[in-house]
Amino acid sequence: MKILITGGAGFIGSHLAEKLSKKNEVIVLDNLDPYYDVRIKEKNIKIVESKGAKFVIGDVTNYDFIERTIKENNIEIIFHEAARPGVRYSIKDPFLPNKVNVIGTLNILKASLDSDVKKVINASSSSVYGKVDYLPFDEKHPTQPISPYGVSKLATEHYCRVFYEVYGLKTISLRYFTVYGPRMRPDLAIPIFAKSILDNISPIIFGDGEQTRDFTYIDDIVDANLKLLKTNRADGEILNIGSGRRVTINYMIDTLKNLLNSDIKLKYVDPIKGDARDTLANIDKAKKLIGYTPKTSLEEGLRKFLEWYKRNPGFYG
Repeated sequence: MKILITGGAGFIGSHLAEKLSKKNEVIVLDNLDPYYDVRIKEKNIKIVESKGAKFVIGDVTNYDFIERTIKENNIEIIFHEAARPGVRYSIKDPFLPNKVNVIGTLNILKASLDSDVKKVINASSSSVYGKVDYLPFDEKHPTQPISPYGVSKLATEHYCRVFYEVYGLKTISLRYFTVYGPRMRPDLAIPIFAKSILDNISPIIFGDGEQTRDFTYIDDIVDANLKLLKTNRADGEILNIGSGRRVTINYMIDTLKNLLNSDIKLKYVDPIKGDARDTLANIDKAKKLIGYTPKTSLEEGLRKFLEWYKRNPGFYG
């Protein structure tokens, strides 16, 4: 198959490209936005190119470029991972996630429709849930995002639904729950905490640390995406992709400390507005429709991340 991965120089996109390049023609598209150190994205590009993927620089907000790229490469499947992520960053600049996430997704959908793309898999987020009415979140839980980022991701889901129901374009939106693993963004909690512990600097916790997250290992995220190539049962649907288990931030850090043989003290500061208090995915729908079953526990995933981190001390610059 001929596959386009937007945001393919990023964390999730590059892992997808690695896996898909084994049996498919893969185009990796990224604008190399300096949202974080571009050298990290360049390292990801080298990895995916070594597996056979082709890199194209460009922006999903440029419709003409997107349409041309899709048509010139006869793209059949699109994994749309490109986004301006980050709850906290979106609160500082609410316009940017709208431009990149909403307009970018609309461009992908319209260009796909006009180019006979068979299927678009859209990367959404658990941030669409926001306020908790009950846990675990199933896909029918009210969506009440509490950040501009969450709003933008919810909008992408609605556009995907409309393009499926009105235009007949096969779309699926996957609500990712706190993805982690090798090559994850440097501004995320796990690499920040790991670096602090290794440097013997007290990790800073926003809030009391008793907020909970459903941490999902990157291999399970990739597996969920790949399953969508083998079935049409999830077309037009929204699926939670998580581990189905939640732990406190304190527990996650204690696990890191144990794996690193550290007894360092933690530093607690005021919580940040826009951060969800708790997340937990009900993954029954994904299990039923695509046979998704997460395989990596948090403890095993953190061990794998730390092994990679120690083997690649210069990855984050």
